[in-house]
Amino acid sequence: MRVFIIAEAGVNHNGDFQQALALVDAAVEAGADAVKFQTFDTDELVTETAKQADYQRENSGLAESQYAMLKRLELPAKAHVELMDYCRQKGIEFMSTPFDDSSIDLLHNLGMRRWKIPSGELLSVPYLRHIARFNQATILSTGMGDLEEVAFAVHTLLEGGLDKSNLTILHANTAYPTPYKDVNLKAMLTLKETFEVKVGLSDHSLGIEVPIAAAAMGAKIIEKHFTLDRSMQGPDHAASLEPLELKQMVAAIRHIEQALGSGEKILTDSEAENLMVARKRIVARRKIEKGEVFSPANLTLKRNNYGRFAREWDRVVGSYVERDYAEGEAIES
Repeated sequence: MRVFIIAEAGVNHNGDFQQALALVDAAVEAGADAVKFQTFDTDELVTETAKQADYQRENSGLAESQYAMLKRLELPAKAHVELMDYCRQKGIEFMSTPFDDSSIDLLHNLGMRRWKIPSGELLSVPYLRHIARFNQATILSTGMGDLEEVAFAVHTLLEGGLDKSNLTILHANTAYPTPYKDVNLKAMLTLKETFEVKVGLSDHSLGIEVPIAAAAMGAKIIEKHFTLDRSMQGPDHAASLEPLELKQMVAAIRHIEQALGSGEKILTDSEAENLMVARKRIVARRKIEKGEVFSPANLTLKRNNYGRFAREWDRVVGSYVERDYAEGEAIES
């Protein structure tokens, strides 16, 4: 199964529709499977007095409430319609993470059929049930959650009508950026073993090494934030990849997919020609006369263009010599 790569544009459009279109173009150029935005009604999502996260305040450089920050980053319904159309034209899947009930309904009515549940909604029972009843492809991000809380979310989704085959669980850490020591990539395997579902990674570490490693470990979905310019003002730019880095990440994951192979240990076409020149053959250590017995004293192994391969050593040693051999000559009989 091909790794599904989500280029997470999030709110890195800074509320500018033209910048959102440019993010779609960058995701297409990188070779991502989907580009994902965020859909929310600020009035439903957050109170007017809720504080920003530390990373949001540090990255945006603005001392303001979450409400004020998010209000500037909202995309109206009309922008969603136009973004979906643009994605269709460009041949990339449109996705958006909803953060409230009206946003879920908006995206459903627009025809979005792959859902991403963000880490902050891991325990939001009505929200989980709302998405579960569609019984469509659903991606559950698990940042800030322990195994018991993930189990609660999974149970809620399945009880709410989601078929287990439609669920993929993403390991995540919601620190922006995530220190490498806190990535804990092996937890992705714990999720796979515990819940017996497809797993993947929503990565917030710097660079591209961690998602590449996740692909090698069996991730079926990789999600990674990206931006047009990491120096831009906004909450998520600083922990995002720039377009060239996103392209490099996608290419590396595609290489890993090929490199993982089938698991069958076989001689490949690309190395077959080396077999004839790299494998040693049985040759005469010295001049050998007819009537002698082949032995380690008169035989040795060397690379040669013809003759018996080294695997036949035990069949040759102890047999009678049927003709004379010059030193270095391949043993053929």
